[in-house]
Amino acid sequence: MSIPTMSAGITPANQGENGIVWNILGQTYKPKQLSDSSFSFDTLFPPGTFVPPHIHHDQDEFIYVHEGRFDMVLDGQAAVAGTGDFIRMPRGIPHGIFNKGTAPVRALFWVSPATGLYELFTRIHNVADPAEVIRLAALYNITFLPPPG
Repeated sequence: MSIPTMSAGITPANQGENGIVWNILGQTYKPKQLSDSSFSFDTLFPPGTFVPPHIHHDQDEFIYVHEGRFDMVLDGQAAVAGTGDFIRMPRGIPHGIFNKGTAPVRALFWVSPATGLYELFTRIHNVADPAEVIRLAALYNITFLPPPG
């Protein structure tokens, strides 16, 4: 997929760019911006949803928590991020993101560079099988780690 040149503009609140909304394993992702250098997306993690530990080999990833609390695994260590916190995940560092609470978590994520993450999200939209999501992620140089133990 060729990444289009970013144009100046405003992506309205509560909308994805061009009206796009992805359902990824029960979470809602709305793309806000895409360019070669970065990709940002607004997320809603309902209680009990998560992204298991994984590694972005080609991207730095960032999260700004708007509302709620994420329990995290960052480079093998437990961490907690709440409203207003900013999370930094350098490429190559294993990380997992969990909503273990009773309220949704809303956060803005972005990666740099964009590489193929937008295309991956397009491909895994409404895919219900986690094993298929893991298989497709590997095609974009994202490695999900086996469960501990």
